[in-house]
Amino acid sequence: MFTFLDSTGAGMGATGTWGTIIMIVIMFAVFYFFAIRPQKKQEKESQQMRDSLSIGDEIVTIGGIVGIITNITEETITIISSRDRTRIQLLKTAVSRVQVAANAPESEEDKK
Repeated sequence: MFTFLDSTGAGMGATGTWGTIIMIVIMFAVFYFFAIRPQKKQEKESQQMRDSLSIGDEIVTIGGIVGIITNITEETITIISSRDRTRIQLLKTAVSRVQVAANAPESEEDKK
C-alpha cells in the first residue's frame, strides 16, 4: 500500500542531502550577484557623488527641485532655486544627481 514511500526514500540517502545543500548555495550565489551586489555598488556610487558635491554645482533633488549649491556642511547643503533666489536647506541624502558640476571642464561647444 505505501510502497512508493519506501522506493523513493531508500534512494535519497546522502546524495539527496548534498544535492539540496548545493542547490541552496547556488540560489544564494545567484541572489547575491543579481540583487545584493548591484545595490551595494549603486549605494557606493551615490555616496561618492554626495561626498564630491561642491559650491556652484547644479543639482536635482529626489523631489525634483533644481538648484545651485551655495553652502555645504557635513550633513546638509543650501541651494538657491528659481529666479526668486529662494534658499532651501536640504540633507545631502536628498540629492538625486548633479546636473552641472562647478569644476567641470568646458566643452568645445561651450567655448564658441
